[in-house]
Amino acid sequence: MDFSRRVLLAGALAVVGLASACAPKGPVDAAGRALEPLSIVTASGEHNFMVEIADDEAERERGLMYRPPLGDDRGMLFQFPTATEQSFWMKNTPSSLDIIYIDPQGRIVSIASHATPYSETPLPSNGAANGVLELRAGRAAEIGAKPGDEVRHSFFRP
Repeated sequence: MDFSRRVLLAGALAVVGLASACAPKGPVDAAGRALEPLSIVTASGEHNFMVEIADDEAERERGLMYRPPLGDDRGMLFQFPTATEQSFWMKNTPSSLDIIYIDPQGRIVSIASHATPYSETPLPSNGAANGVLELRAGRAAEIGAKPGDEVRHSFFRP
């Protein structure tokens, strides 16, 4: 093999290696977005979800804007570096959501149920939260979630 072919082969192998190093390591959704397991423990039992993680400013700002409705077992977990009063809105979000505010120990602080699509009305947490979980509207009530219930995910420290 001559030198130029070896260089091309080495370059191709480097691109393949870089692509596999950047690929999500766990499960992904149909659009290739990485998903992580999360569960909510309520009086009716443990309820499992697969969630996308929004852990930087750009991901938190974009959230579920312009996206189709979530499935029953899907969600998005917004992670903030510190627990403080949080407030979300539904600007550019076409489907109704339940917004669950969570403290650093993984306890539900409050739930904003059936948030109105496209609304710019702030929905406050009414307490310090560093996690915010968005689920399909009505899902929190279906599983019996309420303030004080436990959310299990590696982000929270019980």
